[in-house]
Amino acid sequence: MAVYTEVAFGEAAALLHRLSLGDLTELRGIQGGIENTNYFATTVRDGVAHEHVLTVFERLSFEQLPYYLHLMKYLAGQGIPVPEPAADERGEILHSVQGKPAAVVNKLRGHSELAPTEAHCRAVGDMLARMHLAGRGFEMSQPNLRGLPWWNETVPVVLPHLGESQAALIRTELAYQNHVAAGSAYTALPRGPVHADLFRDNVMFDDGELTGFFDFYFAGNDSFLFDLAVCLNDWCILHAADERDGQHDAGRARAMIAAYQAVRPLSMAERQLLPAMLRAGALRFWLSRLWDWHLPRDASMLKPHDPTHFERVLRERVRHAQALSASLLEEACVAA
Repeated sequence: MAVYTEVAFGEAAALLHRLSLGDLTELRGIQGGIENTNYFATTVRDGVAHEHVLTVFERLSFEQLPYYLHLMKYLAGQGIPVPEPAADERGEILHSVQGKPAAVVNKLRGHSELAPTEAHCRAVGDMLARMHLAGRGFEMSQPNLRGLPWWNETVPVVLPHLGESQAALIRTELAYQNHVAAGSAYTALPRGPVHADLFRDNVMFDDGELTGFFDFYFAGNDSFLFDLAVCLNDWCILHAADERDGQHDAGRARAMIAAYQAVRPLSMAERQLLPAMLRAGALRFWLSRLWDWHLPRDASMLKPHDPTHFERVLRERVRHAQALSASLLEEACVAA
């Protein structure tokens, strides 16, 4: 992702050697994203090359990070394809680089599918449900740090940068989400560890096979439905350079929901609140992109995402989510 901390080759080499990952031969910064410093690191051990990802955390603290790293290690142990943090001789998986928290994980094979088909969406829906079921046994707990309390804190910060119609939309939607969160149906939603950022660029495929979910550093305990809605809002939306941008793709959405339900059927409360969570997912990413766009941090290779896309997604969800979700659930139940 963006490079905020320049890591010297020698420092990285020493860390990888301490983790028994071999001799470092190549270190290159990763472009894209905006949260942490990431490097691809190639090592050689016993004559064989291995690929790793070194992450230096810029916002998350030493106190917050054990949740994310141990969740990844737990899920990997449950057979969910996620990067597994490397431990030192004492079993520690949280390390330090230039006084900042850091981790090293194995690099997943394959590439991201930025133009997904229904088959890709089925694979993601299936694995997301399996991850949710597996995660129920994870004993650590930490709230989704980009959840409703963060929305309430951050909306006033971005409001001065918005036009009149944008400000009206974000105020109205925030009030709606607070209303939803106060209801009994919301309280009844099944919960557990969620990825909360499972966009197309956080999933790997190799020759059509889903090889893993990665970048768990927005994970937290939240509703499984919110996690599914975040996926639907990226995998099953048109990403276009015209007025179609942000519109719903029904075929891909039906495929994802049907695959998810075949593993973990949605509860009555989840069916009731799917429209609200589609809106919540759109609000969360519109808000975070507004924040990053208007209040950026200095970083080498930094490219903040244009927030306009998720403004369009939210407007579409507000207009159409109720009808869309009813149709999707009915058809997905038949398909499942």
